[in-house]
Amino acid sequence: SISKKVTFEEKRNPDSILNLLRIHGFTDPQISSIVTDYPRLFLLDPEKSLAPKLRFLQSRGASSSELTEIVSEVPEILGKDRSFSVYYDFVKEVIQADKSSSLEKLCHSLAQGSKQENKIRNLSVLRELGMPQQLLFPLLISNSPHVCGKEKFEESLKKVVELGFDPRTSKFVEALRIVYTLKKETMEEKVNVYKRLGFDEGDVWEMFKKWPISLTHSEKKIKQKFETLMKCGLVEDEVRLVCKKFPQVIGVSEEKIESSIETFLGIGLSRDEFAVMVKRYPACVGLARDTVKKKAEFLVKKMNWRLKELVSNSQVVGYSMEKRIVPRCNVIEALLSRGLLGSGVPSLSSVLVCTDQSFLNKYVRKHDDEQLVLELMDVFTGETRT
Repeated sequence: SISKKVTFEEKRNPDSILNLLRIHGFTDPQISSIVTDYPRLFLLDPEKSLAPKLRFLQSRGASSSELTEIVSEVPEILGKDRSFSVYYDFVKEVIQADKSSSLEKLCHSLAQGSKQENKIRNLSVLRELGMPQQLLFPLLISNSPHVCGKEKFEESLKKVVELGFDPRTSKFVEALRIVYTLKKETMEEKVNVYKRLGFDEGDVWEMFKKWPISLTHSEKKIKQKFETLMKCGLVEDEVRLVCKKFPQVIGVSEEKIESSIETFLGIGLSRDEFAVMVKRYPACVGLARDTVKKKAEFLVKKMNWRLKELVSNSQVVGYSMEKRIVPRCNVIEALLSRGLLGSGVPSLSSVLVCTDQSFLNKYVRKHDDEQLVLELMDVFTGETRT
């Protein structure tokens, strides 16, 4: 049942809440979605908190379809007491994509200079920049200070826009939060930390664009990571190149990097080969030991590819076994069993590095036998025809 999706020791009578939602026109699928997205619903008092809000919205002329659509979209607004109706109206405005001035009216209905007024105004600006609903609505119901400020929000937003972040992405929100949170002097000092390690200022901001968290680490942590990456067999210039290519490597723990070295050497790579892998695919240092071993064993022992091919195509260790590696290799094995690959197993790169379209065109769709094409497609998708 729907109420079994959540278990809270303090939860109210779940049936009362579910019945209340049904009375107001919510369907079971909508209720199920609400409960999944906002399990704290069951902590609300159905008579003192939930019912008055629903009745209030209906008294303002909200139709049953409008009410259920908006609450289903952002059920967290039901937990808001102050400015509940303003939050509801904002969600309604965005969903309906109405370009009227009603958002300005929402701001006027709030106490001047209040956090709620700032939040609605700031989110309106983000919406005008093109930020989609799935990013706007979580900000609406959050208590994050970076969307409740005024002058500092404007300064932070200007900086993030100037850096070229796309407001349609979650990275924009993350960058805005970090720029807002860090003092100007702190941010300058973070940039200087990287410059002392040999990075140009332009490099630092490019790294920030790829991974905004890169400016939140302490000088000690950044230097430690630099030294740990050199244990992978890299010289300073190569460490800088790796960080510029994949700044997330700065967030990988020293223990994980050292474990990575041990893992890759354990599957037969030399230190020089591991250094090549890190330069070509820096994310490999963050992969779990079991993941690396499983993929290496499959590719080398089962498919008979050489380790050198894996080093040359380092990104392959980051591919999904279930979605990419196994389906394609199953097709290759099916072709081999039919004697349709005369020269043996094709190169690792020709099988795994290309796009799905290229792979299918090269190994499946090129055959004249339609039945064979169907069978190979079934092998690729994992389906069985009856």
